Amino acid sequence: MSTGATLRMLDRADKEVMRLTRADIGAVYEFMHKFRHNPENPGLNLKTLSGDTRLMSARVNRDYRALLLHIADRDYLLVAVKHRGEVYDDLSRYAYRINRITGGIEVVDLAPVGDSIVGRVVPPETDPEPARKPLFDAYTDAQLLELGVSEPLLPQIRELVGEAELLELLDRAPQLTTDVLFALFDGTPYEEVLKQVTDPVRADEPVDPDDFEAAVERPATQVTSDDEALQAIIGEAFERWQIFLHPTQRKLVEKKYNGPARVGGGPGTGKTIVALHRVAHLARQLPPGTDKPILLTTFNRNLAADLRTRLLALGGQELVARVDIVNIDRLASRVVTEAKAGGGRRVVDDTRVAELWAEFLLETGESGWDAEFLAAEWTQVILGQVLNSRNDYFKARRPNRGRSLTRVERDQIWQLTERFTTWLETRGVWTWRQVAQRAARLEMDRAADCGESSSASHRPRYRHVVVDEAQDLSAAHWKMLRAMVAPGPDDMFLTGDTHQRIYDNHVTLSSLGVNIRGRSSRLTLSYRTTRQILADALQIMTGEVYDDLDGGEEDLAGYRSLLRGDRPVFRSAPTWSQERDLIAEQLRAWGGPTDGSVAICVPTKQFAADVISRLAADGVPAVEIGPDGPKQPDGVHVGTMHRFKGLEYQRMIIAGISDGLVPRQMINRYRDTDPKRYQRERQRDRSLLFVAATRPRDELAVFWHGTPSPFLTSRLVQPQLP
Repeated sequence: MSTGATLRMLDRADKEVMRLTRADIGAVYEFMHKFRHNPENPGLNLKTLSGDTRLMSARVNRDYRALLLHIADRDYLLVAVKHRGEVYDDLSRYAYRINRITGGIEVVDLAPVGDSIVGRVVPPETDPEPARKPLFDAYTDAQLLELGVSEPLLPQIRELVGEAELLELLDRAPQLTTDVLFALFDGTPYEEVLKQVTDPVRADEPVDPDDFEAAVERPATQVTSDDEALQAIIGEAFERWQIFLHPTQRKLVEKKYNGPARVGGGPGTGKTIVALHRVAHLARQLPPGTDKPILLTTFNRNLAADLRTRLLALGGQELVARVDIVNIDRLASRVVTEAKAGGGRRVVDDTRVAELWAEFLLETGESGWDAEFLAAEWTQVILGQVLNSRNDYFKARRPNRGRSLTRVERDQIWQLTERFTTWLETRGVWTWRQVAQRAARLEMDRAADCGESSSASHRPRYRHVVVDEAQDLSAAHWKMLRAMVAPGPDDMFLTGDTHQRIYDNHVTLSSLGVNIRGRSSRLTLSYRTTRQILADALQIMTGEVYDDLDGGEEDLAGYRSLLRGDRPVFRSAPTWSQERDLIAEQLRAWGGPTDGSVAICVPTKQFAADVISRLAADGVPAVEIGPDGPKQPDGVHVGTMHRFKGLEYQRMIIAGISDGLVPRQMINRYRDTDPKRYQRERQRDRSLLFVAATRPRDELAVFWHGTPSPFLTSRLVQPQLP
């Protein structure tokens, strides 16, 4: 009597299946179910191809055949689904092997590319086109193989002379071959491709080219074998990120870390996807229970809600039940409430801190200090570093604060902050920064108690902490999180990008007990937007230096996309009123979509109101993006730059990108009095524009009136040729 078999699906097989009709997709799923139950079922007609003992075919239905790779006893890999004629007409066109660099299994369809590759013949009566230089003539076979290019494809790669041919070949090439050849085609130097594309997916151990059992388990072999996952692939709600990860992502998700680890990368590189899969990976290793030993947190409450939705889609209620998903301020508030340390005070938004300081100084008659300076000193240094005494403040470092302070001045500021906090308390309010500081102190005290007691009631709150958008958290947040999980293997996993820092939180993680040295990685492949949009978005960042959250510098070297589209549109108008005409014109050019796939981003709330009013006059339904996201899914979404964090659209207009608006005119007052503050505020405005410019997937239009923003380089604003 036959027993069941393991059947995994290769990533590229899934892509082929999704191109079939719904009836044929259903037939593939039914085939997989039958095969896993009994591969010897006569109706499946399982047999080897061309005498090869490993490559096999099986019957899906009357028209389609499954191409299978026999890994080991009763262990198979579904590598393709082809029309029956394709499978049997030319058996020699399929090649498979273990990549010596990644250790992953690669199955390649060697069919010629179009009419322009191998074996092309020019009719005698036709004058041949001038010979074009092969695209990859500058690289030897040995160099391409060292980068991880699939060896069976080398002959075809050598014949490529145009981009169209390259795109056709790469449509069915293995993932690493696609990544490498695109990077080389875009002009990335060989050594950088080796470092940025190949090394992150290089196998950790020597590769045995004949050990297929080991190869199928490596991150480079993108497969799924879970029955529910296979069924989800057939379902309409399936998204590829739920099942298949890029080998670079999968390697980071499944790696064992000896302490805190960080994953960086530009917009759209899948950092949030990695964080979600990391949570699922950690959850699978938990002992049975009903507790929530994993924390998943982020700064923005809207993003926290999105994380919950995605994690539910990834692993269902069973996974979500073991994870505490909460935004960082709500978590701090929970800690304070639990300890009854809030005193019933109402929390006011941090954006009001400078306003409250100004009111306090006016009411108390203090005139020797600037309200904004005191607000920043209080929030970033005193609260941010969880300083509890004047002596702590005297000894504290004040990075990025610009102006130095004497001991006498620090004493004056400390006294003022004590009076200010008392003043706030009498009014029955406190700020989110104060809540974070209080929660951090409570958790640090709790952690100290845990160290002195072995009882269950004094154990750390969490076994694992996963943070998305890590660049947005303050020092107090990090101190709280550090105290919530015991130091050790896989304790903290952070994802984020300082180029997208839109809040004034600058930290050095090692000084806060979060040591990521030697455990930082970076994703460079964007899945969201086209190469054309990406190139212009990177121009916006020209000349800026960003930190890596730990005292070093971070760049966007190697940041790339495999998607292609039209170059973004950059246009100017004499006035804001005429710029709104450009917006209306662009919407008409795009066919006037109002299905929620198009958004308009502007620098101020008043500009958003102006755009909404203009669209209403044109009969175009507009939906404002609020703090919790768009108020409804349909319509044209309109909002300020801060509102677009975490969102994406098919097409997008960024308007009002004029000097004095981006960056804000008001920051010029710091240029001479506080140069570091000026640079920090300017960098934040540049990051906001960068975030906005990387939200659209297919098309981007950027408008301004008067003088363009200095962030728009001359290459971007010069008139575009038709």
